[in-house]
Amino acid sequence: MSATKLISTTPGNYSLLLNAGTTAVDELVEQLGHEPNGYFWEGVARRLVADGAAELEGRFAYDPEAGMFCAYGTDRAALEALGKLLDAIAADGDEMRALITAADAEGFDFDD
Repeated sequence: MSATKLISTTPGNYSLLLNAGTTAVDELVEQLGHEPNGYFWEGVARRLVADGAAELEGRFAYDPEAGMFCAYGTDRAALEALGKLLDAIAADGDEMRALITAADAEGFDFDD
């Protein structure tokens, strides 16, 4: 099951949504000292883009809230690619643990 949902907000404009607190890795995230809220998921998205999907950099904007992650823009393909990255890590505890561990070691602030 997909953790993210891509919607068309107006013709040519899209939002990628993830309801915080609804993923398979939420308990793990909390065990690792983070709050799995929308701001945390923005940090995850930024790390995923920086660490392995640099071609997505600058192709959408972020607008998270406490209960929801949101990325938006006009580039549907970029948002779909981000959705695939987030869906994969939201379902894989080992990958999430590795991402958080590496980010924490570097002093990355998830802003959660």
